[in-house]
Amino acid sequence: QVHLVESGGGLVQAGGSLRLSCAASGRTFSKYVMGWFRQAPGKERELVAHVIWDGRTYYADSVKGRFTISRDNAKNTVYLQMITLKPEDTAVYYCASGASAYSTDMSAPYWGQGTQVTVSS
Repeated sequence: QVHLVESGGGLVQAGGSLRLSCAASGRTFSKYVMGWFRQAPGKERELVAHVIWDGRTYYADSVKGRFTISRDNAKNTVYLQMITLKPEDTAVYYCASGASAYSTDMSAPYWGQGTQVTVSS
């Protein structure tokens, strides 16, 4: 059973920074794509960033240049470093793991429970 636990969310002022962490267990972590999604009230869940097994990263245009995703395979942990946060970044952020080894398909991932990020003006 795959288990993902997010941490690091909170309340910050616009322009501030946060680092989210996601600890994974129950699988061979290094073989799977890991990503972060977010969902704001009244909006669909959207992909923010992901990192695959060889270190390649992908970012949504809305966060490119401000957010950095990384993974530490020795700790089975993925991070999302967020800087120069904006009020429109406010959302619940979800950690996600791809369902199949060595696949970038994130259409049916395993999900964490989410962590709230709130950015005030």
